[in-house]
Amino acid sequence: MSPRCGRRAAITGALAVLAGCASPSPVLYTIATLPGAVQSGAPRVIVLQEVGLARYLERSQIVRSSENYRLDVESNNWWGEPLGAMLTRVLLEELGQRLPESVVLGENGAVTATADATVAVTVQRLDEDAAGHLVLLGQAGVAFGARGVPELESFRYTEPLPVPGVGGEVAAISTAVGQLADRLAATLAAGHHRRR
Repeated sequence: MSPRCGRRAAITGALAVLAGCASPSPVLYTIATLPGAVQSGAPRVIVLQEVGLARYLERSQIVRSSENYRLDVESNNWWGEPLGAMLTRVLLEELGQRLPESVVLGENGAVTATADATVAVTVQRLDEDAAGHLVLLGQAGVAFGARGVPELESFRYTEPLPVPGVGGEVAAISTAVGQLADRLAATLAAGHHRRR
């Protein structure tokens, strides 16, 4: 065999090995939008800022746990869009459903308006604890008016997984985010009533 044929055979063999080792396409997940109790009397125009995330969550792969000083990250189970953008989208939809008398806009959306209230959310944790429960932990601020001082509060939701595995974790995340939307909607309605 000539050296040229030998090189060609080696390259072909290496490509075949790489093709055999290629991982399958990742499974993509999305957080579901869940309905909640309708609130009345909230501000007319509400602007939701982009949800902030702890840096360890800023990845395509789903984080299963941050317990015991290590990250347990799913190598082949990914979010279908950046997690911060997805949480923002879901909260926009859920707040719009819960506050039908209001227009709820994203701060980076194509449609803009002067805000009667502004909502900011930071997520510090979104993964399973040692007991296998989903934990959603963070802070939220709601400011009324252009220069209003925000009402700040911490939140923590712990949800059991309805089924084991990644699908169960994503379902529990959906439930926890829905509870956060309930809380934000109630804060918006109650705070606006106090200022009338």
